[in-house]
Amino acid sequence: MPGSRRGSEYAQLSRQSKQAGLLERRPRYYVWKIAVTAALLAVGWITFVLVGDSWWQVAVAAFLGVMFTQVGFLGHDAGHRQISGSRRANYILGILHGNLGIGLSYGWWVDKHNRHHAHPNTDGADPDIDIAVMAFTGAQAQSGGRVARLMFRYQAYLFFPMLLLEGVSLHVASIRALTSRASRHRPAETVLLAAHVVGYLAIVMLVLSPVKVLVFVLVQQGLFGVYLGSSFAPNHKGMAMLPAGDQTDFLRRQVLTSRNVRGGWLTDFALGGLNYQIEHHLFPSMPRPNLRRSQALIAAFCRQRDVPYCQTSLIGSYVQALRHLNAVGGAAAQVPAVATVPR
Repeated sequence: MPGSRRGSEYAQLSRQSKQAGLLERRPRYYVWKIAVTAALLAVGWITFVLVGDSWWQVAVAAFLGVMFTQVGFLGHDAGHRQISGSRRANYILGILHGNLGIGLSYGWWVDKHNRHHAHPNTDGADPDIDIAVMAFTGAQAQSGGRVARLMFRYQAYLFFPMLLLEGVSLHVASIRALTSRASRHRPAETVLLAAHVVGYLAIVMLVLSPVKVLVFVLVQQGLFGVYLGSSFAPNHKGMAMLPAGDQTDFLRRQVLTSRNVRGGWLTDFALGGLNYQIEHHLFPSMPRPNLRRSQALIAAFCRQRDVPYCQTSLIGSYVQALRHLNAVGGAAAQVPAVATVPR
C-alpha cells in the first residue's frame, strides 16, 4: 500500500540518522552555549548600569534586543528537549530562559509550538497561521471585516513594521495565558515571569529619566520582536499550505511546508539553527549543532524519493514569504459585493 510504504520512509530516515549519531545529545556544546549567552546578557545589563542616564543606552538597548533573542533560541531548544535527555532538566532550563530571562511563558509557548510542529501550514490546525492581523490563505483574506481586509491587502508591506510589536505581543500573550489557565507549573512560571517584569522595569526606571525609559524600552523590545520574528519568518511563509484534515504522511508534510536558508556559521548563529528548518521539523529533538551535519543525509534521502527539498538564501526566503503574503492579500480586494434587493 502507498500509505504504508510512505509511512516507512520516515522510519528509514530515522534509523539512518540514529546510526550516524545525529540524535545524540551534545552536552558540552550546550554548557558552553548557555554559559556564553548568560555572560553576554549579564554584560549587557552591567553595561546598562555603568552607562547610566545617557543616550548611549540606545546602543545598549540594541545589544540587549539581540541577546533576548539568543536567550529565546535556547528556550526553544529546551522546549524540544534538545539540551538534555531529562524532561525536568529541559523544563527548568526552559522557564529560566523563557519566563525569567525574556518574560515569555515557557509552558504556553511549548503548547503552541508543539501544535505548529504537528501540523505546519495546515488550515485550522497550525496556530502560527491563525493570526488576527494577517492572512495566509485566500479564504482567510476574504473572511475578515472591512478593516481586517484592508490590513490583509497591504500585509506584505506591513509585515516587518508589525514585528516591532511582536515582543510586546508575546509578553501580553504570556501574561494572559498564566492568568487564564491552571497548570501544576503555573505558580513557578508566574513567579519567574513576574520577577522578570518587575526587575526589568525597576532597573530601567531607576537608571534612566522618563523619556529615556520610553526610548530604551521601545528600541529594546522593538528590536527583540523584529529579530525574533525575522528568524522564524523564512521557515514556512510562502511554502505549501495544507487544507484542514490533510492526510499527507509525516515526512512530506514536514518537508513540503518547510524551507531552509543557506549560509555558514554566522547564519547558524544569527538564526539559532532555525535555518535548518527541514531537518528541525523532521527531528525536533535533534540538538542544534547536529542539524548542519544531518543536512546532506536528509537532502539526499529526499532527492531519492522525489520529495522537493527547498533551500534558498536569507534574502530569497524573505522575497518568497512577502510575495506569498502580497498574493494572499490581493484576495482581500476581491470580496464580492453584497447584492441589494430592490424594494
